[in-house]
Amino acid sequence: MMEPENTEESLQRREGVVSNRRKRYERMVEIRLLEDKVIEIFAEGLIPGTTHTCQGQEAVCVGVAAATRPTDIVVCTYRGHGIALALGVPTVTVLGEIMGRQIGCMGGLGGSMHLSDPSVGLLPTSAIIGAGIPIAAGAALTAQILGNDTVAVSVFGDGTTNIGAFHEGLNLASIWKLPVVFVCENNQYGEYSPIESTTSVTDLAIRATSYNMPSEIVDGQDVDAVEATMARAVARARSGGGPTLIEAKTYRYAGHSRSDKATYRPAGELDMWLQRDPIKLFGAKLVEEGVLEEADLELVDAEQRRRLEATLELVLSSPTPTPAQMMARVSAGGR
Repeated sequence: MMEPENTEESLQRREGVVSNRRKRYERMVEIRLLEDKVIEIFAEGLIPGTTHTCQGQEAVCVGVAAATRPTDIVVCTYRGHGIALALGVPTVTVLGEIMGRQIGCMGGLGGSMHLSDPSVGLLPTSAIIGAGIPIAAGAALTAQILGNDTVAVSVFGDGTTNIGAFHEGLNLASIWKLPVVFVCENNQYGEYSPIESTTSVTDLAIRATSYNMPSEIVDGQDVDAVEATMARAVARARSGGGPTLIEAKTYRYAGHSRSDKATYRPAGELDMWLQRDPIKLFGAKLVEEGVLEEADLELVDAEQRRRLEATLELVLSSPTPTPAQMMARVSAGGR
């Protein structure tokens, strides 16, 4: 694993999200614009492999980051660009990794589905459904054994709740009262299937009951609600109260991956969710609170677009990994 080039920048970006509501709004806009740009440059052939974006889920990303510490451990899925940015991973190293360039947080070797930055607690994101849950449980067990107050967080999609690792991980965490928070981003679809066609319950949080685990359902379009819900669960875990399952009801605006046009969605469904766009909701709240003025919303958007274009130029100037770099961390075992 490669260390980020600027740990101080990562920590400063994380602190901004934790302490400053304007910074939270800026980060949500940054996530949306980066994901839109990813779709654009993917079509231009600038991203190797595939990629999975999270437009519409920005409030969950920022809410999780706002309620945790850089010393906490976060494990998430291949749809992890937003989580990485929210936690403080520099935009250039996120986009660099997505585009397979040496400037990336993993040296361009991991790609879109494998982002990491230890300085802000982000373990490598996983391309395997449900894989992050036992990893987070293991990180929580480590914290428990060492006797520190680290909390582990596992962020995953609704389809994961039908995977064996979900049930095994929650069961183990409950038995041992591990300091871990399980966050289900219920974006209504498991890959290409609507949740009602694969799952027999409407509220996934109810599944925590079978493990004698506290659970909460939160509006995943409301960043303040997500942060408050996370804060309660994190405080419980940090004080020895054990794990919590949080279900954040949200929606992904794009398809499952870049090959998916989401033609299976019912007419009007996307429009309905766009009416509760998390960025628009939070922006309107900040204007009402006097934190921002209406004109500031446009200024934030313009500034984030300018920064993103400058970041893209920097990434494009970075070379791709060499064969030697690709093999540098590969070893062969012997008898």
